[in-house]
Amino acid sequence: MPSGERWPGGAWSRRGTLRHGVAIVGALGVVLALTGCNSDSGDGGGGGEVKAGCESFADYGTFDGASVNVYSSIRDIEAERFEESFKQFEDCTGIDIVWEGTGEFEAQLQVRVDGGNAPDIATIPQPGLLKTLVDKGAVKPAAEKVKTQSEANYPKDWLDYGTVAGTFYAPPLGANVKSFVWYSPKTFTEKGWQIPTTWAELKTLSDTIAGTGIKPWCAGIESGDATGWPATDWVEDLVLRTAGTEVYDQWVTHEVPFNAPQIVTAVDEAGSILKNDKYVNGGFGGVKSIATTAFQDAGLPILDGKCALHRQASFFANQWPEGTKVAEDGDVYAFYLPGQDTSSKPVLGGGEFLAAFNDKPETQAVQLYFGSESWVNAKAKIGDWFTANNKLDVANVANPIDKLSVQLLQDPETVFRFDGSDMMPGAVGAGSFWKGMTDWITGKSTADTLKYIEDSWPKS
Repeated sequence: MPSGERWPGGAWSRRGTLRHGVAIVGALGVVLALTGCNSDSGDGGGGGEVKAGCESFADYGTFDGASVNVYSSIRDIEAERFEESFKQFEDCTGIDIVWEGTGEFEAQLQVRVDGGNAPDIATIPQPGLLKTLVDKGAVKPAAEKVKTQSEANYPKDWLDYGTVAGTFYAPPLGANVKSFVWYSPKTFTEKGWQIPTTWAELKTLSDTIAGTGIKPWCAGIESGDATGWPATDWVEDLVLRTAGTEVYDQWVTHEVPFNAPQIVTAVDEAGSILKNDKYVNGGFGGVKSIATTAFQDAGLPILDGKCALHRQASFFANQWPEGTKVAEDGDVYAFYLPGQDTSSKPVLGGGEFLAAFNDKPETQAVQLYFGSESWVNAKAKIGDWFTANNKLDVANVANPIDKLSVQLLQDPETVFRFDGSDMMPGAVGAGSFWKGMTDWITGKSTADTLKYIEDSWPKS
């Protein structure tokens, strides 16, 4: 799923073009030269007096007019919330964090790297892209202090996504959970429908709803140049549920080919809903209308009673019209997309990773701060954001869906896997997989679709 389309806590948007960074540099009582910083450890310049109110920032060091450019797909109101979250850090350390958001993040980041104009830090949402940049020699390994903090604050799965060939490069930042089904609590109560706890129960519920004359599901995969990504999320969730995590991991790395029997089963299971005229597409039309329905609009018919269920990620909370109450007793809410049984809890999701393109001490200080307990809790309090950082206090997460997401991520029974298309080579994950699933929705067979995607996998 493309970073320019994802909205974890509202963080990914196509509404704007570029966010300008803030420039808030505090008047420090004592300013130390950059050369006083320990670049191997990630420490800032030490010693000297600490400005009143800045005691908790002392370990990051103080800097005289240093600037750190953070390049990201996160922009608009979400970028403003990031800027708000690090104002005190800027004031206390003297580092001006210049936040630069763009809708052309993936392409332009590589252009900048290849042109010798890499940012100091980039928030990379695709482990596959991180590996590409590491292979180019562009990304610096995380400083020891950043590595140590990350190992204490994040689950191993998340650390692995920021690791290439055994070296840890990029600590996690934000997160999103994709294994959700949106619904109307009021409608469920009125109809006497129960939240399903297994995949079989979900299918039975779909039949029950269809029997009332309501199309149980609504869906939409149109997303401009990235059309098709919501359908790939369906497949990824179903691979986890029908084939398990081991096959999922092998599929993402191509040890299991795209047209293997296990993947065929998962796609056909997704098709038992998405290509079922009895089930879709509530409020929009028939099966083929899914391909032309914008993903931002796809769940809205739930509010009008034209459909009852919509599978989409936690970030869809930001797509409901202003005034919609998102809560367990509200206008809309979401439940966990159930697995084959209640004994396992696979969760599909995504997030970003902080890659540094130099080892300047001010760069390492920012990278360290964004993984700290104090920052993740301060950022969560601002709203519409969460992380897999285990130091995040769920009490600081206001949005009910974000709170539910954090509880899932912190649940020891949860088995988390990163969005598969983001782990695959770009030609597949952001190319043939999206296009293939769009063609599948509009009538292409599962066998032909998966052969097309399989044939597109890079040979070397």
